[in-house]
Order: sequence, then structure tokens, then C-alpha cells
Amino acid sequence: MGEVFAGRYELVDPIGRGGAGAVWRAWDHRRRRYVAAKVLLQSDAHTLLRFVREQALRIDHPHVLAPASWAADDDKVLFTMDLVAGGSLAHVIGNHGPLPPRFVCTLLDQLLSGLATVHAEGVVHRDIKPANILMEVTGAGRPHLRLSDFGISMRKGEPRLTETNYVVGTPGYFAPEQLLGAEPDFTADLFAVGLVALYLLKGSRPDSQALVEHFRVYGTPGAPEGIPEPLWQVLAGLLQPDPQARFRTASGVRKALSAAVELLPEPGPGEVPVEIVDQLGPLPAGFGPEGPTAPAPAPAPVPVPVPAQEQPVQQAPPVQQVAQQAPPVQQAEPYQQPPQPPQPQHQPYQGYQGYQPTAQVSSPPPLPRPSGTGSFHLPPPVTQTAPAAPAPVRRPGPPPKVAVPVLLLALVSFAVGFWALTQI
Repeated sequence: MGEVFAGRYELVDPIGRGGAGAVWRAWDHRRRRYVAAKVLLQSDAHTLLRFVREQALRIDHPHVLAPASWAADDDKVLFTMDLVAGGSLAHVIGNHGPLPPRFVCTLLDQLLSGLATVHAEGVVHRDIKPANILMEVTGAGRPHLRLSDFGISMRKGEPRLTETNYVVGTPGYFAPEQLLGAEPDFTADLFAVGLVALYLLKGSRPDSQALVEHFRVYGTPGAPEGIPEPLWQVLAGLLQPDPQARFRTASGVRKALSAAVELLPEPGPGEVPVEIVDQLGPLPAGFGPEGPTAPAPAPAPVPVPVPAQEQPVQQAPPVQQVAQQAPPVQQAEPYQQPPQPPQPQHQPYQGYQGYQPTAQVSSPPPLPRPSGTGSFHLPPPVTQTAPAAPAPVRRPGPPPKVAVPVLLLALVSFAVGFWALTQI
């Protein structure tokens, strides 16, 4: 059995690792399904603030893989998302090599559809690359991709978490203006989409710096070998070094791509279909398709009381046997009544005449009475006990589900304040 977070998410096995956290396959005990859980590995304020930004992103789109929920347990935090088992575009290229142009156009249209929704929320992804584009398991059918990993994304207008001249992202997929420290913009994401398209068509990562230099010196080059001219015209509009000469919106790219697909040649009869298969592998021991398979520990047996009529009754031994076993008892001396003190004289009872207050007269304590063996039963001494002081009442603190988010919010506020002071 794996570690359980917040009594809900049970970690099964690791399936990926990033700069800020590890991704696990986990079992959601509440929804009874497997999910992907990203566990934060570092706990510094800078990483925690990025984590809070990422888990706060809520985008519902079939081609976007955004966080769905989060949980905290002691000093560890995680957020969960849908489990995508087909690997990334890097796995697809590793299995098949360069992809057919029509298949690439299908993938680009889905990627641009999800990116248009992300941009509509005012969010710049800033890290579009093949490893962050995941694939559902569809076999040889129509592919289905999901744009993931919003760890360094940011909304336009939000304060940056890095210095102005510090570049965040993956080398090889930077837009030229990113290398100059420009503010993140949607056109930088579109430049990365063009590089991803070249990667899918050629089967290897393109040299972005050499490509940018060629555009600057010679202008837009001709279509590379293996790329149809209508499709290359769309990609060239994504790869312009000047962001003002580039496509401005993902929706505009989709329209141009849809027109280019109509001009592409039909696939040949010998074209091998691209198959997207499961890349996660089998579940470890103790887990099955329906969740954990290890039997739950049996509860402790509860003693059942035996009814009175079924309980064995011990018969008393005969009286003669008891008399023979009993030790001889010495004859006690006859009891002599101790002298009684003189009793006060009372008037005979005249009947009830109503309540009349009288002076309180203390009556002597009752005399001890003899027991059956000639001894006396003495009354217990009367002691005056002081009233016990009331126990202090401890008020319960807030539950962990309330305390942990409040502490996380306080830490984020401290980090933002500290960052603001460093900018003065």
C-alpha cells in the first residue's frame, strides 16, 4: 500500500519528474479512479508561489490538462489532474519517427484549440514543447492530445517571479524576444508551436537559433524537404523572428491551417497508421484496474454477551459438606448492653399544630449497634472536602483542512511581500 495524502489520494508509482515536483499515478479513494498527482519536492517560498499559481488554474477544455484539485498533508502538498497514459509527443516520435503531414495537422489543430482557450483566460503558457503535450491512448484511431504543465505560466499583467533579464523555459523552444527579456506574450507561445510542428514533421528538434538567423538574413526560406508548401506557409507565419510579423492569435492560425489542409495530397496506400499505445506500464502489486486489491485488515472481534439462560450455573455444595469443610468457630461471649446515657425527657405528642420555629438543637450522634459477632459497626468519619476547582476548558483549534490552506496563503503573502521589497 502506498502513502495516502489527506486520507484521499494514495500514491501508487512515479510516472514522471519535473523541476519542481514528481508526478505519481495515484488512486482517488473518493472518486474511485486513478489520477495523476504532482507532489511538490521543494518548500521554499518561490517554488511554493509557483505551485499555488499552477494549482489555481482552472481551464475546462478537452485539449488542456489543468489541475483539478489539491491536498496538503503536514509539510507536503500536491495537486491532481486526469491521468493521461499515452505518453508525450516525444514518445510518439521515438516510436514512429517523422509523422505524416495530415496527422501533424490534426495534432496542431487540437493544440491550437486548447491554446486559444488558455490565451482567452489571459494566460501565457511559456513552456510549450513536445514533452508537455500528452497523448490519450487511442490506438490507430483519431489522436487526442492534452496541453499540460502550467508550472511557469502566468497571466498577463501579473508580477513576474524572476528578474527581468532572467529567461524561464526550455532551451530550443524560446522565441527570440524571450531571449531578450521581453514580457511574456501570446506570440511567444505561437512561435513555440511552430517549432513543435517542425519537430513532428522532421523527427528531430530543430535548430531554432539557426532558423531565426536565416529568416533575418535571407527572409522566409523555401519549404524544407518533406513538408508540403501550403503547410510550410502556415509554419513560416509562426516562426517569424519579429513578433509583429507573426500570427497574433491561435484562432487565426487554425483558420490558416484549415485552408492549408484542403491543399495537402491524400495519404498514399502504403502509409503506416500512427498508433498511440499505453506508455505507463502495468500497475504494481497490490493495485488493479478497480483500485487497491490488498484486503483491508479485519476488524477486531467484538465479544458477544452470553444470554443469562445459557450461562453455566454452579450448584452450591450440600450443607453437610460445607459444615464439614468449615473451620471450627469459637463461641463468642454473650453480648452485654453498654450503659446508656440518660435520655432527655420529652412531652407526649399532642398532634400536629402547624409549623412553629424553634431553636436548633444539635442531637447527639447515633450510637453504634453491635454486629452479629459482637463487634461494632462504626460510622465512617465525616470529613469536610473543599470543592474541586473547575478544570480549564481547552478550545479546539481549527481542523487541518482549514489550518493548512491558511498557512500556505500566509507563506505566499510573505513571499510576495519579500519579493516586492527586493524590487524597491
